[in-house]
Amino acid sequence: MAKQEENIMEKIVSFAKRRGFIFQSSEIYGGFSSCYDYGPLGVELKNNIKRAWWKAMVQDNPDIVGLDASILMSPKVWEASGHLGAGFTDPMVECKKCHKRFRPDHIEDKKKCPECGGELTEAKSFNLMMKTFVGPVEDTASETYLRGETCQGIYVNFENIRESMRLKIPFGIAQIGKAFRNEITPGNFTFRMREFEQMEMQYFVNPKDKKKHFKKWKEARMKWYLDYGMDKNNLNFYEQKKDELAHYSSAAVDIEYEFPFGKDELEGIHDRGDWDLSNHAKHSGKDMQYFNDETKEKYFPHIVETSAGADRSTLAFLVDAYRVVEGGRTKTTESTKEQEVVLRLDKRLAPIKIAVLPLSKKEELTKPATELLNELKTRWMTQFDASGSIGRRYRRQDEIGTPYCVTYDFESKDDKSVTVRDRDTMEQERIKIGDLMDYFKEKLD
Repeated sequence: MAKQEENIMEKIVSFAKRRGFIFQSSEIYGGFSSCYDYGPLGVELKNNIKRAWWKAMVQDNPDIVGLDASILMSPKVWEASGHLGAGFTDPMVECKKCHKRFRPDHIEDKKKCPECGGELTEAKSFNLMMKTFVGPVEDTASETYLRGETCQGIYVNFENIRESMRLKIPFGIAQIGKAFRNEITPGNFTFRMREFEQMEMQYFVNPKDKKKHFKKWKEARMKWYLDYGMDKNNLNFYEQKKDELAHYSSAAVDIEYEFPFGKDELEGIHDRGDWDLSNHAKHSGKDMQYFNDETKEKYFPHIVETSAGADRSTLAFLVDAYRVVEGGRTKTTESTKEQEVVLRLDKRLAPIKIAVLPLSKKEELTKPATELLNELKTRWMTQFDASGSIGRRYRRQDEIGTPYCVTYDFESKDDKSVTVRDRDTMEQERIKIGDLMDYFKEKLD
């Protein structure tokens, strides 16, 4: 990674903390490795991304329904899925001197520790599942696991959902939820964590039709990132080679994003075949085949999976929107040569939609401005800021990606109007207060 790119990532990590997007977990105790907390603005951004995904996958598709499955499941689920076997392990080496552990494929010099230069042990297999205990006694009878992926909850509920919702093939089941993996070498901020959130959809199809469905979802998922403003030059498809495929998969395409630390997977579209349902049927003794009343066919549905990371998507949208520009963006008499950050997020993803700024702290302005804020916040996330010059307040809102600022000034009482400033164009419009709700409905909804 080039030095300039390293600096960009360092600036984004610093910015994310300073402006309330993402904090290191347990920071007052020195931090907890590879775990992060989303601050007031970060949780809004992440929630907006999840809502946008849910709309695209569930609300806009009548053949897709939602699920929220339990994080804790029977250990038999993970036996059937193969997560407790060799298929869900990473190789691990340990430094004989400092005792730190690494994945050998993440080390340039395979024989020396990247931290202290010490000698490394031979590689051993390391299971990624996080074990926990249920009940008052920590014995083997009460062992279970934090789920390693969200999709298994979908597979074991396949029959429940199909019958209760009277669904016919093809149909999909979508879920957003936490998953846990005991990664050996997590890193790159929120890109690879031990606790993360997935946005997954499993589409159940007739095996005869899976190629067309795979193509459809591959194109749809790329379009989603582009529709929400991501730079197409930072995105590409990567088709996994045969020796890279999971043992159950016959095809897999990654949507990759060009992060400052390098190109890496943002989302995967996978042809999982019938491996999941057939294995759960075998281990549970339940018949999970689909019977078509019209054609009299009976078969295990094949699965086309779209698997995206909510955390990775949040990081990618944050990186993609982050801009450093020269000063003087405010179009005021205030002049500055300082560099300014502008977060050019799509309006639908922006944490705060509208900032209300009284021109001074005098009650004759702050009181009606607060009343205006109270009306706007019934529909959109808003923020009130009365501190500092109007130019500095504009810059603060630009920095967190707020699309619109509303200034209530000394003329507002007489002309019943306010000034609305656009983040991206910096253009300012005088809008009647009575028209403001309709104005923003058109701009934001």
